[in-house]
Amino acid sequence: MYCNNCGAQNPDNGVFCVGCGQSLQAAAPEQQPAQMPQQDYAYAPQAAQAPAVDEAQDAEQNKGMGALAYLGPLALIPYFTKKDSPFAMYHTKQGFLLLAVDIAYMIVSWLLRLIKVTHTSTVLGVPYETRTTPWFIGLVIWLLSIAIMIMAILGIVNAVKGRKKPLPLIGNLTILDKLFK
Repeated sequence: MYCNNCGAQNPDNGVFCVGCGQSLQAAAPEQQPAQMPQQDYAYAPQAAQAPAVDEAQDAEQNKGMGALAYLGPLALIPYFTKKDSPFAMYHTKQGFLLLAVDIAYMIVSWLLRLIKVTHTSTVLGVPYETRTTPWFIGLVIWLLSIAIMIMAILGIVNAVKGRKKPLPLIGNLTILDKLFK
């Protein structure tokens, strides 16, 4: 049996052409075209291709979702609602990275605040002790929180301007790539 569409030779009991995948039901069993190609065709099903996404239009339509991705747990909203948008998914990935860094920051700052120094002071001649975190640990914690806030602001600005620009320091990490495939 030969395919009417591409001319490939097929087994007599075949339902689909091994060359082009078209149905053989309409073809007559012994019908042979006038000139047959001498090539041996292998069956290669055509994968359904997603329609091409215009990046500028995608960025324009999903700026809000991109900005929302940098607001902590709100990054789940674009993750579940805009999976078909490469722009929103890029910023969602960046937002999840920032969220992971923020969670690590909270844990580290909590542990650092457990470090206490005892000070003995007197008030009206009566001594008393106070336990406080050293000032330089408080300064480090504060500077880290400012850095995280600046990264969030930069991410939001990039999303609103329609740019795919990685966050400083953490933007090129690949630890979440499997989550976004």
